[in-house]
This record gives sequence, C-alpha cells and structure tokens, in this order.
Amino acid sequence: MSLTATELSEPARVLASRLVRVLREEYKDGLRDRRGVDRLLSLWSLEVEKLPAAEARRLLGAIRPLARGYASMAAGERQHTLVEVGQALGRLAGEAPRGQPSEQAEGPKAGKAQLRLDSKVDYVKGIGPPLAKRLVKLGIWTVEDLLTHYPRRWEDRTQLRPISQARDGVVETVEGKIGNIQSKTPRPGMRIVQATLSDSTGNLQLVWFNQPYVAKQLIPGQKLTATGKVERRFHETQINAPEIETGAERIHSGRIVPVYPSTSNLTQKWWRQQQWRIVPTYSRLLPELLPSQTVSRHGFMPRAEAVTEYHWPSNYDARERARLRLAFEELFMLQLDVGMQRQERERDPRQTFYTQGDLAEFEKLLPFAPTGAQARTMREIWDDLQRDTPMNRLLQGDVGSGKTAVAAFAAWVAVKNGYQAAIMAPTEILADQHYRKFVELMGPAGIQVGRLSGSMKKKEKLSVCEALREHTLDIVVGTHALIQETVDFARLGMVVVDEQHKFGVMQRTVLKQKGLNPDLLVMTATPIPRTLALTLYGDLEVSRLDELPPGRQPILSESVPFSERRRVYEEIRGQIRAGRQAYIICPLVEESENLDATSAVEEASVVQREVFPEFSVGLLHGRMKAAEKDAVMERFRIGEHQILISTTVIEVGVDVPNSTFMLVQDANRFGLAQLHQLRGRVGRGQHASRCVFMGDANSEEGQRRLRAIARLADGFDVAEEDLQIRGPGDFYGFRQSGFPELKVADLLKDQELLDLVRVAVRELLARDPDLSGHPDLRDSLSKRRVDSTELVH
Repeated sequence: MSLTATELSEPARVLASRLVRVLREEYKDGLRDRRGVDRLLSLWSLEVEKLPAAEARRLLGAIRPLARGYASMAAGERQHTLVEVGQALGRLAGEAPRGQPSEQAEGPKAGKAQLRLDSKVDYVKGIGPPLAKRLVKLGIWTVEDLLTHYPRRWEDRTQLRPISQARDGVVETVEGKIGNIQSKTPRPGMRIVQATLSDSTGNLQLVWFNQPYVAKQLIPGQKLTATGKVERRFHETQINAPEIETGAERIHSGRIVPVYPSTSNLTQKWWRQQQWRIVPTYSRLLPELLPSQTVSRHGFMPRAEAVTEYHWPSNYDARERARLRLAFEELFMLQLDVGMQRQERERDPRQTFYTQGDLAEFEKLLPFAPTGAQARTMREIWDDLQRDTPMNRLLQGDVGSGKTAVAAFAAWVAVKNGYQAAIMAPTEILADQHYRKFVELMGPAGIQVGRLSGSMKKKEKLSVCEALREHTLDIVVGTHALIQETVDFARLGMVVVDEQHKFGVMQRTVLKQKGLNPDLLVMTATPIPRTLALTLYGDLEVSRLDELPPGRQPILSESVPFSERRRVYEEIRGQIRAGRQAYIICPLVEESENLDATSAVEEASVVQREVFPEFSVGLLHGRMKAAEKDAVMERFRIGEHQILISTTVIEVGVDVPNSTFMLVQDANRFGLAQLHQLRGRVGRGQHASRCVFMGDANSEEGQRRLRAIARLADGFDVAEEDLQIRGPGDFYGFRQSGFPELKVADLLKDQELLDLVRVAVRELLARDPDLSGHPDLRDSLSKRRVDSTELVH
C-alpha cells in the first residue's frame, strides 16, 4: 500500500512542502532556472536520504520526472514536469490539489522592525519589488543573502590629495568647493555638465557626459569630495564622470571603500548606500555558528563583527582578520556537512553480505595482468565489502588507467554473492562500450549482462526490466534510463556510476534507492586536486589509479596556430596511408552567426570534398539520433571510415585502438580537462599517437591552457593546472554536483586553513555528533542542505 500524506512523518511532509515552494518559484520566474534547480534537488535529496526507506522511496519517486536533469529540458517540458512533480509532492505534503504550481498568497509584509534574516529583500527600505527582481540575478533573495553579498575588491580612499598634487592617469580622491557650473550641448545628442572644484592649492574641472540631472544636484559654494581618474589636457586638469559625495558622513571617500559584484545598472554608489545601512543593522541578527572553543582557540572576532569589517574595513589588517574568520566558517560548514554525511552513512547498516570473491579467481577472467594500482584498488574494494556499512568509494584514474576492469571486479563480486549490479554511464556511446567489455569479460563465467538506454525500442526495454525483476539478468549497463520508475531489481547490491560528475547527487540517490542499501563505486577520469577532493568528497573513501597498463603508448602533444593547418593535414594523410585512423574534433555542430568557430557539419563537408577525397570521412555529433550515432561509430570502429569528424560527444567512452591521430580545432574554446579527456581517445593501441591542438587564443588564459595541454601528460598534473587557471569556483562543474559557491574562502590560498578546519570539525563531532548542543549550527546546516536559497517563508 502506498503512503499517503497522513502516513508520512512530519519531517517528510516538511521536505515535500519546501520543494513544492521552490518549484512554484521557478514556475513564477518563467522556467529560467536562474537558481539551479538541479543543484537544489541534489541538496534536497541528501536530506531525503535520512528518512526511513519507505518515505525516502516515496519522495524520490515523486520527483523522478526531474531526475534526468532540469537544465537540459526545453521550456515546454520544464512546464509539464514542474506541474507533474508539484502536484505529486503537494499530495504527499497534504496540500489541496492545484492545477499548476501557482503563486501563493504572500503573508503580511514585515514592518521595519520585523524584518528577519529570512525576510525577502522586497521589504528592505530602499529596495522594493522592482529592484529585488534585479537582485535575483545575483542570487540575492533575502536579507541574509544581502548581508553575505560581499565586496569583490576594495579601494583605498583614505587619503584626500590636494588638487595641485592630483596625479595624471591615477584614480584620486580630492575635496573642495564647487565654483562655476556650466551645461553645454556641443552637438545634438550630447549634453555636457562641467563644474569647477577648488581648494587652497588649485582647481580642476569635473565633467559629466549625458547626465544633465547632475547640474541640478550641484550648488555653487557646496563642499564635496570627488573620486575618479585624473586627466591633464593642455593646461587643464579634469576628472570625467567622477563619483561625488557631500555631507559629513563619509561612505564613498575618506575610508577603505568596498566594490561589489553588480548587475542591471545598479551603481557602486547605490550598493554602498544600501550596505552602509543594512550591514550594521542586520549583521547583529546573524547567529554565531562556530563553536565557542573554536572561536577562542583561533582568536576569531565574532561573526557579526567579521561581516561588518569585511564590508567596511577599519583598516586592511582588520579586513584580513575578518576574511580569515569568514573563510574558516565557510570551509567549516562544508566539512561539517561532509562529516555528518559520513556519520549518517556509517550508521546505516549493511544489508548485503559478501563471502565469495577471490581476487585471483577474477584475474583469470582478465585478458591481461592487472597493474599494481588496479590490484591495490580491488583489494580496497574487497575490504570495504567486509565492513558493517555499505561501500562509498570514489575511484580516480587517468584516461586509459583501467577503471573499467576495477568496476568489473566490483560487479563480479556482487554477482558471485547472489546480488545484481548496475553500471550507469552518462552517454549511450560510453554505456555501449562498457556493455561490450562486460559481455566479453563476464560471458565466459556464465554471468548474464544486459543493456538499457533511452533509444532502445519499448519491447526491448520491457524485456530487460522483466529480466531484472526476475533476476535472470545479473548485470545491467545503461544511461539515465536505469533510474526510470519502471526499472526494478530483484537484488541490487552494487551500483557503479562512471564519469560521476556528469550526474547530480539526486540521480545517484534514485538509483541506490532501487537496491538493498547497495554498495556504491563512483568513478571519474577527470582527476581532482587533493584540496578539492577533501572538500567535496570527504565522505567517500578515495582510490587512485596512478599507473597506466603496460603497452600503452605515449601521446605526443603539440599546440599549433591555424596557419599550420596544411602541415597537420599532411600528417593525418601519412597516418592513414600507414593503415591508421584519425579524429578531427570541432567545437560546434553547425555554423553559428554568433561564434567564429569551426562546425563539425561544415568541416566534414570541406574535408571530404577538398582535403581528403580519397578517404572515407564519418560525421558524429550530439544532434544525431542514437541509431545514427551507433552506425557511424561502428563503421569507424571496423575501419570503414578512416577519419571521424566529431564534436565532444566522443569525449568519453570511445575506444578505437587503431586511431592514432587527433586534431582538435579551435582548441582554445575548450577547457583544459576537456582537452585532456579528448586526447585520451588516442594512444589506446600498440602504435604511437599524436594529438594536435589547433587554435589562436586571444586571451592570456586561453594561451596558458594551450601551452599547458601540450606540456602536461599526466591527468593529475592537468587537473592542478586547470584549478590554477580557472579557480575552484568553476572547476569541475561543482554547482551541478551540489557544491556551494565559496564567497570568501579560496581553496588555492586557504589550504592550511582547510587543515585547521578539518581538525575542528573532527573534534566537534566527537563531542557532539548530532549537534544537539549547537542548535543554531544544526539548523543552519539543515537549511543549507535542503535549499541553499530559501525563497518562500
């Protein structure tokens, strides 16, 4: 019997109601996904996992239509899906039926004295609904969001320079009295306001273009400060478009002045006026999250003081002390979340038990001897499977390091002990490759392997689903299709997720819910630097395949400009005449008016007709139907096509050992990790391979990427360089995986701080594992997990 709302516990109904509110806000916002629905679902799923299994299964079943990824849906599908999921969750929450996620009636507006940290910014004096809509673009919904909208930099305006000493070409702050004011129209469409500013040492001109209202704000004899870039023209000194300030209260001058991230014509002057009033008023409402022992041990200033000093530093030393306090807190919350997840997982008892699974027996199935790293990782997995709690292991391995064999070992152990295994991959190409390898490895042992993907015919899908329910199928390899509601397992004991960063937490959770609290192995070919691995995956055990199988040929990499295209084509011709094959990678599927970049469709036509008319050229891209993609890949795999022109759809999973040359067009348009993944498609056979990255990078960052990919061969070295170039905020698509944005902490600069944080978190959880003695901290952590941007209260 299914659970009704009255049968659900109060925590389950609260979770359902919270997500309904989020989905309704998304509907009202025009389905634009500006807050990242997939990330919010991932955080919500972490809370759902804490519920009893029956309730968790019910809630996750209600959101299953969103499991394949909201960001990838078209507008019509988003609308339909939000309605469907909103109604299902509403029923579970005990709400009255609705036709669609509609706007809820707002409660009474909070008065000036009633505003709380979770009050909407609409009600803040000086903002109101029109400006609040602009602030949404910056992720600002509440008073607390506004408080934690920190400056991106500061300007030192503490020194007021005499006008006669104002330096040409330098931003200066000067003070004086307004003299003559003029308004000119030198030509139609241009208005110039000019005012003389004088002090005891001299005078200069303040100039505004097309801002006629400024003339009404200026009064002869008025004392003011002006900040701007000084320009000396002929015998006159002037400041164009200065920022001016009158009155005794110094906000924009005479101090260290914050500069905020902004949008939609919100000026810095407006930001400072708002934060000057808001920060001192509301920072005192912020709860102290860090334990008192931690604050006193490290000599941290109180949280409210740190927030105020970070916005409005009394001096640079105070600003740095405030930064350390806030950075520590950000990292502390991340590590605490990770630590509690580990605690929760370790309290979850194992329901699958393993007694069979000798490594030597499995090695007999392999057509090669495992590397030392593979054997070590298999032993680590076996040790995990003997513990009282389910395995939760991350396997990092460079391209071609042999992760598939390790995954096969995990699946084989599950089958040997009477359980089923599911292997989920992000693309059909990768899933098909895994399927062929698993059949090749497991078939001789009598293990039944099946495949499940969205492109399969309905009859084929039904057949696979029936085999899984009846346990006539031991292992299934598939895509997102594995998490569909119609897919049920008889005894799912092992879940393997490949290229795990391409899935959200929710997708992994939904798949795990189909089993008996199964063991989980997640794999990635994009190595993660140590600092980020500790921060993001601290609740997982981590294995690393740090050696390549013997016989793998080195890949000679080179970065070249487009002017060397002809030479590169001749190298490709030489490789093909020697019996090899080649890839040509393009950033676009078709030509674009907005982007000056090579398209796969255009390149295929030109290459076949004008460059290599004597060879067979295949075309592969993501807009093709699955059957078409399979056919093209098969022709390339068996050698009918000598050249494959493709987009990044081949980034993972393509294994053609005879392909020894890759040309990446417009390489400056790809990320460093992506270039390394693409390069991994060659060098998979017995012949030496080449990878040429062709592009004319205009930016220093683009040039640095091209130099790095040509110089670095090891994936972990590439990952470290990528982190240095892009910074932790954008590295590895963290937001997709539920990784919150760090507003103050810098994982590159704050590694020592992170080590201190980890010690503090361990000590706290040892003293107070459920945070019962720290209610503010517990509530804040719960809120961050469920909805890091709480919109409706």
